[in-house]
Amino acid sequence: MLNTGPRPNGVAIVPSLQVAVVACIGDDTHAPQLQILGLEGDRKWSVDLPGRPRWCVVDAKEERVFLAVRNPSMVLVATLPELKAVQHWPLPSDGAHGMDINHAANLLYVACDAGLLVEVDVRSGQMQREWPLAGVPDATFFNPTSGLVHVAIEDPGLIQTVDPRTGASTQFITTKGAKTTALVEPDRLYVFSPLHKGVLDLKGA
Repeated sequence: MLNTGPRPNGVAIVPSLQVAVVACIGDDTHAPQLQILGLEGDRKWSVDLPGRPRWCVVDAKEERVFLAVRNPSMVLVATLPELKAVQHWPLPSDGAHGMDINHAANLLYVACDAGLLVEVDVRSGQMQREWPLAGVPDATFFNPTSGLVHVAIEDPGLIQTVDPRTGASTQFITTKGAKTTALVEPDRLYVFSPLHKGVLDLKGA
């Protein structure tokens, strides 16, 4: 068992370093923190955060972590495992939330509560393109096989899919409240549906 700060939220495992990345929301007595915890032994590093953390991902070389921070809306970047060389990349839309990474193209996709999907160059931190979303986003996945970005939107209940190569955007209606998804390569997206009390299997994602 690994002891984290209060209210752990975003998490990622870094196999090459044998550590877990944990973003903790905190409470009345603990500030929000990004923590690195050794999977074996007592290694631990942490850094206080400027706002509530959401999703996090690591780069292909497992040298940096990228964390979505809700307010002020940004991507926080730090080196692994010591969490040094911290950078803050402001986003043009409020409420950074779901996030995933295209390792081959060095691009982040960050879905924001204010209704934008933002593309960010992981080498420079520069904003590239953006696409409007149909509502407040949650789970966000990039599928390296199809090249598509899938964003779960709880209300009205749909999966919005964006093709960054063409800018095309499509919607698949799920059900209100369905905001949690899981991507299984090469072509399966599973949507957890409270209404159905089960999982929707979207093949061809």
